[in-house]
Amino acid sequence: MTVIVVAPLARIAEMAVRHGAREMVSLMAKEQNFHRPAVIDAHRHLLLNMNDIVFKGTGNLVAPDDNHVRQIIDFARAWDQSAPLLIHCWMGVSRSPAAAMIAALSLFPDQDDTALARRLRAVSPFATPNARLVQIGDDVLGRKGRLIDAVGEIGRGADADGNAPFVLRLTEPSA
Repeated sequence: MTVIVVAPLARIAEMAVRHGAREMVSLMAKEQNFHRPAVIDAHRHLLLNMNDIVFKGTGNLVAPDDNHVRQIIDFARAWDQSAPLLIHCWMGVSRSPAAAMIAALSLFPDQDDTALARRLRAVSPFATPNARLVQIGDDVLGRKGRLIDAVGEIGRGADADGNAPFVLRLTEPSA
């Protein structure tokens, strides 16, 4: 089963090599520079500049928006799933877990949002999906509040040091 690997920026190269990822989504503030790991195909790297905020940005802060979510969905749907997809942000705690859930639901829309959120919590006690990305993803994917409620049910994750990558299965394993 193909999976999504969620990682903090500091561990993207290690996680890409360890899991054989060839495609990557980066959710980073515009001023944060980094190098794409060489094992990631340049034409299959989506860089979305946004800050980890849950309100409309002011000044230099860029809030996640509909366009960002639509790009995550389009990128996920174009992913061939022959290797894991790597999604990262600065700490791998907020923006990237939200993007991973959006990607999973865009590929498997018939799955239960609560089961997805519980799978996320099971593999990451630290994940606190960005509420703005979750809200926009819920709307764009037509979840009718189910994704928002599911993320609300798992609540805020434990305090994190930004060094806890994890692997999220796209769907429940078959019985």
